[in-house]
Amino acid sequence: MGEGLLGAFDSPIFQRITSHIDRRRKLYLGVFTLGFVAGYPIGGEVIEWLLESEGYVPEGVEVIILQPLEVILLQLRIAAQIAFGMMVVTVVLDLAWLSRSALPDSTNRVSPGFGASRAIMALAIMLLLGGLGLAYAHNVLIPFLLEYLADDSEASGLLNTWQLQSWVGFVTGLYFSSIIGFQVPIVTILLLRSGAISRSSIVENRGLIWFSALFLGALISPPDPISLFLVGGPMLVLLEVALLYDSLYSGRESVSYTHLTLPTSDLV
Repeated sequence: MGEGLLGAFDSPIFQRITSHIDRRRKLYLGVFTLGFVAGYPIGGEVIEWLLESEGYVPEGVEVIILQPLEVILLQLRIAAQIAFGMMVVTVVLDLAWLSRSALPDSTNRVSPGFGASRAIMALAIMLLLGGLGLAYAHNVLIPFLLEYLADDSEASGLLNTWQLQSWVGFVTGLYFSSIIGFQVPIVTILLLRSGAISRSSIVENRGLIWFSALFLGALISPPDPISLFLVGGPMLVLLEVALLYDSLYSGRESVSYTHLTLPTSDLV
């Protein structure tokens, strides 16, 4: 189990992808640096907005500062999240724009046409998925968890005093993990259509992927079981949606994409 999936990392196409990313690392680092610098003042605005907005501080909860550098550290953390998100978007758009030249020997599943059209399509899909992740975090994930944690503390007879750094980090971490986690479909489709990995490998190793998604959810979400499933669960659903989409457009269930050719009209 997992051999076919792990073997994809040794495939020529996957090696070309990593080689292309390595050649463009200066661009990506530049975008990260720009995002970090621009994100630092934005971090201050985010903290102020969370403190003034309703619903982020449950009734009976008091937010306090315990360290002199808390606000600065929070701004740095938010800036890093913004920078990382911008870098991920840049990598995906870059690969979409240069997919033909970056992967000259890949399968015919890479969309033909101008690189700009592919990049615009990828950007539109990423913005849509990011918006869905943002809405999910804002309307479901964050309100539920904040109320649950506040009620749990109150039921235990504990004083609801939350440290600013922990509280803001918790909320922004949920927003960030949801936005990134909801990009699973486009990443999956890009890997499948480039031929870097086959759909049969994903299907055969679905259990391992589910475990990995939950583990990833534990890494990018706050460290509690409820956050794990609320973050990892949508990622699993979106992965299945991506597989269903690919199955509908490929016309076959389990097949190696290195042996599959599709009509260009069916390609995105």
